[in-house]
Amino acid sequence: MVKGPSSLGKVGAVIQARTCSQRLPGKTLLSLPFDSSTSVLEQIVKRAERIKMVNEVIVATTNDKADDIIESVSNNLNIKCFRGDEHNVLSRFFCAAKKNRLDIVVRLTGDNPCIDCDIINSILDFHIREKNDYTTTKGYPVGLNTEIISFKALEKAVIESSTSFEREHITPYIYTNPDRFKISVERAEKEYHYPDIRLTLDTKEDYALLCTIFDYLYCKNEFFGAKDLIKLFRDKPWLRTINENVVQKKVIASLQQELEEAVKILDFQGLKRAKEFLAKHLK
Repeated sequence: MVKGPSSLGKVGAVIQARTCSQRLPGKTLLSLPFDSSTSVLEQIVKRAERIKMVNEVIVATTNDKADDIIESVSNNLNIKCFRGDEHNVLSRFFCAAKKNRLDIVVRLTGDNPCIDCDIINSILDFHIREKNDYTTTKGYPVGLNTEIISFKALEKAVIESSTSFEREHITPYIYTNPDRFKISVERAEKEYHYPDIRLTLDTKEDYALLCTIFDYLYCKNEFFGAKDLIKLFRDKPWLRTINENVVQKKVIASLQQELEEAVKILDFQGLKRAKEFLAKHLK
């Protein structure tokens, strides 16, 4: 159901989703729970619709023919689907917000099916109360952190961003220019501070963990939240081992930083000779 805009303007949740993932192609269309008729994307849509102040949920995908299926799934869920530039993600996201006349955007991605609406409601309320341009969180389990962006900040980023890096992502231009935007970073409270728990979907190991989580929690409450997840990991600490070797992809601005990150990954994988060779040439 589409809610009418409030005096605060129109708030929308925009879900970035595409089929062309390097590590796990088609991940957002995988079934969750396993072997069910519900996809990862549908789980995210259902949760997004429960965010109290959100007037509309929109899926933003690419113009690539491979993403026709994303549009088809969105239509079946009675959700608007915006299609835009495959590589200029900032432009695609901005145009989705502009076409739907959004004033405030909750940014969601098609690989985080465990988003907690209570956390998002709290951060969204804070963003509006503080009249921020950009509000984000840190310290929650990976896959539960939140980003809220005001349309005016998005518009300024589209106009002023000048590098391919800034256009390939949505928020770097904003958070690297704190003098031009009002920004808040909200840290997770102690009871939620579990950044070592990985609940996002990028590999087969991630999918195995999410299927296991849904087997435990979904039948009791299909909208289980952070408290339920953290309790589950406390009760069953072995769950961490399922995807503990997965390295989280990072947003990296320069070749130097990318090579430094490569050294860390080589070291983590025990590839010592390659690590030493690359580290030597970085000096």
